[in-house]
Amino acid sequence: MARKEHYLVSLDVGTSKVAAIVAESREDEGLDIIGIGVAKAEGIRRGVVVNLEAAVESIKTAIDEAELTGGVEIDSVHLGLSGAHLKAFNSRGVVAVAGNNREITREDVDRALDAAKGVALPTGREILHALPQDFVVDDQDGIGDPIGLSGTRLEVNVHVVTGSITSKQNIVTCVNRAGVAVADVIIEQLAASEAVLTADERELGVALVDIGGGTTDLAIFERGSLWHTGVVMMGGDHFTNDIAVGLRTPIPDAEKTKRKNGCALSSLVGEDETITVESVGGRQPRVMSRRILSEILQPRAEEVFHALWDEIRRAGYERSLHSGLVLCGGGALLEGMAEIAEQIFDLPVRRGYPVGVGGLTDHVNSPSFATGVGLVKFAHRIQMQASDRALGVGTFGKMTDRFRGLFRSFF
Repeated sequence: MARKEHYLVSLDVGTSKVAAIVAESREDEGLDIIGIGVAKAEGIRRGVVVNLEAAVESIKTAIDEAELTGGVEIDSVHLGLSGAHLKAFNSRGVVAVAGNNREITREDVDRALDAAKGVALPTGREILHALPQDFVVDDQDGIGDPIGLSGTRLEVNVHVVTGSITSKQNIVTCVNRAGVAVADVIIEQLAASEAVLTADERELGVALVDIGGGTTDLAIFERGSLWHTGVVMMGGDHFTNDIAVGLRTPIPDAEKTKRKNGCALSSLVGEDETITVESVGGRQPRVMSRRILSEILQPRAEEVFHALWDEIRRAGYERSLHSGLVLCGGGALLEGMAEIAEQIFDLPVRRGYPVGVGGLTDHVNSPSFATGVGLVKFAHRIQMQASDRALGVGTFGKMTDRFRGLFRSFF
């Protein structure tokens, strides 16, 4: 059984599935996936709890399966949060640098971040993340880490993400009733980016599109930082409902048809391809052209991507996406989604698969596990940063280690 201090557990509570992933820290500061639990989501719609008992059972099933496969006892999880209640804005904090030599310290950075978070929020909302974008020291902008620099005035640009207190508390309550504590809450766009985006993409400018069951989440990165987050109230369930109505088939059979034969771009489907569709009311199954199915799905896919494009243009980042789009989430698995996105955005598009982990990689090698893997990677990175900070690792710490090594070599 893995030692508790060496493993991290993520919990991705979505509209269609609940996924728990157990990862173990390696000595080389990497991560190995050692356990996975997946359960059908019940009682949760678009990131909001609609049936408490059903949601608790789904979460408990996923956690029990992860405990069984990972051989660990799970007592706390890092929870992913999504939904239309999430709102974000960019803010700026300004402080004067104290001290005789005017050298910027960690305390100065924390004060600047606190100043950026000092904004009036509507009733019933709280700050979930305050993510630094860049720093300005005495009108010198574009600074990534100002600690150790000298200056009299420190400014920081921050992306602030807020959420509904009650929506968050309801999901946390479900997790607690399933028998585990919540160590941290992370928005799913941020978590997914940790698993699928490269450093080059973040630097050049990229849009991460997470197509879930109930919503489609958007995150825009530029110059290595998160600059915009948004939510489109459409997801994979809308595709399923379109099939159920258009082909007059039960919703569970429509979901199977979508996964097995669905294609979001009709030009990719041959004229002679056929599919078997179940009928309602116990009638005989029907055989029809696969292109009919594609012609039902394509308008919905176009609607989703046009809504995303409107959101990107409204935020003013339509000329910043030099690396294109990265699609993740279960909806990205639908055939033709990347191709139709390329046509609409006129940008390079790829599907995002989780990278940077070892262990049971074949079980999580899917865009639908991007958030779950990203949650453990994000939590691991925060832990490493906290331990480095506690040990004083930085420019000064590295110099101290170097002098200590030289001292030992001579004496």
